Amino acid sequence: MPEKRTADQIRASIEQNREDLGVSLVKLRDEVSELTDWRSQLRRNSERLTIGAAVAGFVLAGGIGGAGSALFGRRKKRR
Repeated sequence: MPEKRTADQIRASIEQNREDLGVSLVKLRDEVSELTDWRSQLRRNSERLTIGAAVAGFVLAGGIGGAGSALFGRRKKRR
């Protein structure tokens, strides 16, 4: 059979839960703020973003075939 708690023990438990919840909410707010700060995300990942943009530009510009044509002047034959 569970041990009965006094009213003071229950109040103390509720107060402790409130404090714990407050601390958790502050931590959560800080984490959300950090994750949604896109400027700091850009600063931290600028090298990766630059490489990704270069690769995307290369692919959109025709990739290896486009580079070969540009370098060697090959064109499609007309019929």
